[in-house]
Amino acid sequence: MNMGDKQTEKIEIDLLLEAIYQQYGYDFRNYARSSLMRRLHFVREKSDLERISDMIPLVLYEASFANQLLLDLSVTVTEMFRDPEFFLELRNKVIPLLRTYPFVKIWHAGCATGEEVYSMAVLLEEEGFYDRVQIYATDINQESLKIAEEGIYPVENIRKFTTNYQKSGGQSTFSDYYHAKYEMGKINESLKRNIVFSQHNLATDHAFGDMHIIICRNVLIYFDKHLQNHVFNLFNSSLITRGFLCIGSKESIEFSDIHTQFEAISSKWRIFRKLLPK
Repeated sequence: MNMGDKQTEKIEIDLLLEAIYQQYGYDFRNYARSSLMRRLHFVREKSDLERISDMIPLVLYEASFANQLLLDLSVTVTEMFRDPEFFLELRNKVIPLLRTYPFVKIWHAGCATGEEVYSMAVLLEEEGFYDRVQIYATDINQESLKIAEEGIYPVENIRKFTTNYQKSGGQSTFSDYYHAKYEMGKINESLKRNIVFSQHNLATDHAFGDMHIIICRNVLIYFDKHLQNHVFNLFNSSLITRGFLCIGSKESIEFSDIHTQFEAISSKWRIFRKLLPK
């Protein structure tokens, strides 16, 4: 692709993202372009379209295409107890401090299909204070949220979840937390009792106030620096003083506006605690 073609494609993408934003309110304009382009070309080829701009009338006039495109652009790959060492760090370094509060509010931002949310619910159940916790699980994608609320996953995924659970310091048998039927595993309803699933757009929506811990892992890597900084400020304003922020192992607060306001609890697993105001 020559320079002229690249510039034309950039214009096509800009117009498409503007159409999505104007029509549906989903703001992908500050997503990292390399990742976005890969996903858009995947959709273009899957839909047998010649150009990215061919998606614009489909986005505006065909709801089924638009819904699938939004799913393709926003879905993230996740699993229960992903990065088991991260959950070990939570269990050993964060949970003992959260216990000191009479009631705890947790925000899972960009929860995708819910696996990480249920991982937290299991951990809190095993630590004996899930009944003092309210979890808010949010995502931009309604289809992902439907899967999260149902809590039904293929059995082959459950096998991976079980291995992760064991490595994360699980104190029971993972099969205690789901029941299997027709090659699918359904998370026990009891784990859902303190979870509220809600649609939320990190690019445009408001903060969630007085959170004790915010978990947003492997979402920010899809944002450009400007949007990352916006989201970090959103998280900072949502956290109580001495609250915890957990981001992905490949993500960093180092060059953000908020980096001087947090201390690292686990540098490797990107767990930070908000400092007392100076």
